[in-house]
Amino acid sequence: MALLFYHLPFLPFLFLFLHFIASLSSPTQNLNDTLSFSFPLTSLRISPDVKVQTLSSSLVAGASKHGTRRLARPNSGSYNYKTTFKYSMALIVTLPIGTPPQTQQMVLDTGSQLSWIQCHKKLAKKPPPTASFDPSLSSSFSVLPCNHPLCKPRIPDFTLPTSCDQNRLCHYSYFYADGTLAEGNLVREKITFSRSQSTPPLILGCATDSSEDKGILGMNLGRFSFASQSKISKFSYCVPTRRTKPGVSATGSFYLGQNPNSHGFQYINLLAFPQSRTMPNMDPLAYTLPMLGIKMGAKKMAIPMHVFRPDAGGSGQTMIDSGSEFTYLVDEAYNKVREEVVRLVGPRLKKGYVYGGVADMCFDGNPVQIGRLIGDMVLEFEKGVEIRVPKGRVLADVGGGVHCLGIGRSNMLGIASNIIGNFHQQNLWVEFDLANRRVGFGKADCSRAAV
Repeated sequence: MALLFYHLPFLPFLFLFLHFIASLSSPTQNLNDTLSFSFPLTSLRISPDVKVQTLSSSLVAGASKHGTRRLARPNSGSYNYKTTFKYSMALIVTLPIGTPPQTQQMVLDTGSQLSWIQCHKKLAKKPPPTASFDPSLSSSFSVLPCNHPLCKPRIPDFTLPTSCDQNRLCHYSYFYADGTLAEGNLVREKITFSRSQSTPPLILGCATDSSEDKGILGMNLGRFSFASQSKISKFSYCVPTRRTKPGVSATGSFYLGQNPNSHGFQYINLLAFPQSRTMPNMDPLAYTLPMLGIKMGAKKMAIPMHVFRPDAGGSGQTMIDSGSEFTYLVDEAYNKVREEVVRLVGPRLKKGYVYGGVADMCFDGNPVQIGRLIGDMVLEFEKGVEIRVPKGRVLADVGGGVHCLGIGRSNMLGIASNIIGNFHQQNLWVEFDLANRRVGFGKADCSRAAV
């Protein structure tokens, strides 16, 4: 099951919830081919009205032009690619795709498998977005035909549903929890940083006719994620604190490969569930953390630990997801947190208000005063590792003078999992050590120009 979840109501792609899951074997990491890059991230509000359509005939023509061309063997060795970036809500990484490279903006999503880009579609009445990818301009672009093993696997892969389209090309289709359909054609393309630095050809989705010009950078544990296909051993990001002034962006960092700041990180092992094939509510490709509990202020919430662990059906899984803005809790945990918030600041709650249909701990009053009354929020994990959200950042500005705790109910999304969103990852290095199957955390000032 691939996760692609965004904060309601601004963001277009919600939690990808596939009720039938075929578990995938973890990709073999080649640790001798470690990549080390630093990319720009931008966090933006995105329209919810995205409908991604299939490739046009013009793209098919462009594909045939390069479809039989043998791709150049990528250079091996260690790479370094560094640049600055901006941040304001979903994390956006800017990547150079193709040969010669065309700059593409993609949502960094650790809860999703397939990466896809917005592809150029030539229409006389409607010019394409300036940031869309034009396959006809890339010598390394090729499409996957229907007879490709990925398109017609011996065992159906429900995490990447594919079929043949009318042009005999491999077509993919994703349905998200909000009813959004994301579809297009599977292609091969590489990321070209310079003449001597590039990734191997990667399997990507190529979509057109979207109202947005952002793609998705899938970074979960699936074998078709960017992380797996690129054979990186680790990656990390640092989400800066939000800026409240309109038009003012913060900065942060994203590394593929070794992070020079990792010496101070605290690590926890990812949970593994070999029986996940028979767990309908389980996402076997997500980064599942051993969460123990929650503290509000100095008080530990009376939430049983099993609430944060998957049961026999997979419900209760706790995952960390850069593609989700808010944190989401199953009812047993959410209700305990809400009871404490009511005890501390009950009279200040905005009565009858539910933000985005999922969050009802919202306020009209002074967020600084309310934050002081609530205190720090701490997410506790094994080995004494914790994510501490200071009282000055427990409330999210959702507009109109309203501030919410930044926690929503999972069941309002139709899911049975706990999700740690990027709102609670601010000023924190988060490293995904794929080789050792662990996640590391390190406190940082992510808003500095160089972290």
